[in-house]
Amino acid sequence: MDKIPMTRAGATALEAELKQLKSVERPAIIKAIAEAREHGDLSENAEYHSAREKQGFIEGRIKDLEGVLGLAEVIDPTSLSGTIKFGATVTLVDEDTDEEKTWQIVGEHEANIEKGLLNIKSPIARALIGKDEGDSVEVRTPGGERGYEVLKIVYV
Repeated sequence: MDKIPMTRAGATALEAELKQLKSVERPAIIKAIAEAREHGDLSENAEYHSAREKQGFIEGRIKDLEGVLGLAEVIDPTSLSGTIKFGATVTLVDEDTDEEKTWQIVGEHEANIEKGLLNIKSPIARALIGKDEGDSVEVRTPGGERGYEVLKIVYV
């Protein structure tokens, strides 16, 4: 299987979520299932069925996180420089609205557009890869064609 690129911050966040699920959520749901069983007839016990459903979600998420972290290739952006590549923090200006935006290009499992973390597989990130400061980029987005100019590239 292919390695999954990830920043150290992204890997740390996923490891923290995994630890939380294993050390807090899993024991709590096991206790909730045991308590629900004590109430008798399981076929009509909503608490039991709800707890089992939540247990399935938690176990599935644990398995997903272990798989992702097992394939993670942690990349340190501070060791990189030059044109835009994974880990770059890029400041762009929209050529139509003159609005500036800053994004860091990260792996798909740590992407969060509200926090400025742009998925490497997104149309904008794919269009930016290999570009340099001053370059213009045309991006086909779901909202139509957008033009951006690369103002700054930083690796932090």
